[in-house]
Amino acid sequence: MKTIIFNSLTCFFHLFLINLMIFSSVLCIDDSIESEGNDRFKIEGKVTMTDARNSDWIGVTRVLVDGGDYVGYIRSDGTFVVNDLPSGTYVVEVSHPDYIFESARVDITARGKMRARRVNYLQPSLVKTMSYPLDFKDRQKAKYFQTREQWRITDFLMNPMVLTMVLPLLLIMVLPKLMNAADPEAQKEMQSQMKAFNDKSTVPDISEMLASWFPSTDNKKSKHNKLKKK
Repeated sequence: MKTIIFNSLTCFFHLFLINLMIFSSVLCIDDSIESEGNDRFKIEGKVTMTDARNSDWIGVTRVLVDGGDYVGYIRSDGTFVVNDLPSGTYVVEVSHPDYIFESARVDITARGKMRARRVNYLQPSLVKTMSYPLDFKDRQKAKYFQTREQWRITDFLMNPMVLTMVLPLLLIMVLPKLMNAADPEAQKEMQSQMKAFNDKSTVPDISEMLASWFPSTDNKKSKHNKLKKK
């Protein structure tokens, strides 16, 4: 009887220990998941305006993370901090109405390690690292409008219509001077070529050629009447 009671007590004690171990392990896993999910990090850096003469730009400048999901504000010394960020990859941009800044991509690991690189939308595989904390500098002024083209005399002279009118006039004015300046023999040769070109006797008449190719109906009727009379 005693042995049965002792064995039952030992079994109950072992089951109690097993249940206790399982419960403690589940609690540890839940705590680790909550601790991992509650880990929050921050992105910090500095914005430098090289073309600004005063500090008015600070009030209108914002640091946008992932297009505005997280927003950071600039301090008086140009530094900023964006808090409450979980681990992941973020695109950090500086928004200013008059200036353009270069964007950065920041990778945050689960252990809080930071890696910054330049954003390249054309070649995403090309990685160019940046220093961290981030350091943004203005690249150029934002151009919202295109400058209007001004009228120039070259636009008029290079117009195709003007060229087609001016070039023949130039040839008419320049060719006689070239002929006068040429040698007498060259002048005689050019004159003979011009006479041969202007001689109508050597050039066939187009109307006569067409008439010979396509005889008219009147000629056909006259020939037919002559044959009947004969």
